[in-house]
Amino acid sequence: MAAADESEKKSTIREYYEALLIAIVFVNFARIFAFQAFKIPSGSMEDNLKIGDHIIVNKFIYGPEVPALRGFVPLREVERGDVIVFRYPADPTQDYVKRVVALPGETVDIRNKKVFINGRQLEEPYVLYSDERVFHVNHPYSTRDQFGPFVVPRGEYFAMGDNRDNSSDSRVWGTVPRSMIKGRAFMVYWSFDMRPANGATARERIEELGKVVWYLFSKTRWERSFFIVDSRYHYTPGITAYGND
Repeated sequence: MAAADESEKKSTIREYYEALLIAIVFVNFARIFAFQAFKIPSGSMEDNLKIGDHIIVNKFIYGPEVPALRGFVPLREVERGDVIVFRYPADPTQDYVKRVVALPGETVDIRNKKVFINGRQLEEPYVLYSDERVFHVNHPYSTRDQFGPFVVPRGEYFAMGDNRDNSSDSRVWGTVPRSMIKGRAFMVYWSFDMRPANGATARERIEELGKVVWYLFSKTRWERSFFIVDSRYHYTPGITAYGND
């Protein structure tokens, strides 16, 4: 009787172990090929994405990063207006989040903060301008408000932050290669009103975790839970870089 009980106990432990192993494999498969969590560390995408937003990145929509598997899953190409998470071209160990403004082969022209694609103005209802000043040519920061014309190279994308006056983006460090795009920002699953301690020591990270626990309910932005990331855009009819058509 004791031997049977011992055998049943081992069988139960094995079942739990197998279930746990399957769960770990599934979670890692989903993280690598389908979804990824990402925390917004800066205000470059405000007001659409705020510091402390925790978002879900849809990696499946563009296909897995593994080239050999691209043909086996449904996918669509990157589109204008997509808010993408990608490896920063100047330092691939860092992940950035920006909005796709121009596609491969298109001409980008920025005049007095306004964006023109192939000569037509892009209406961008999501953009935030936090500085009323307009920098002109010959000013040290003129590329923020005056840029181009610039033709986006094949296989690359011109990406900008929604917070146009406070964003380091393609105006500064260039375009984003398709191979570095990890996925599309899909939804905010949790938002916490506290600036993350990027590059902090272990002690500071523990202190940060303590603050999260202590202020969990008072600093959680409940209204942003399950907020769908905005991808609205369209051309303004009849307006070109050179006046009305």
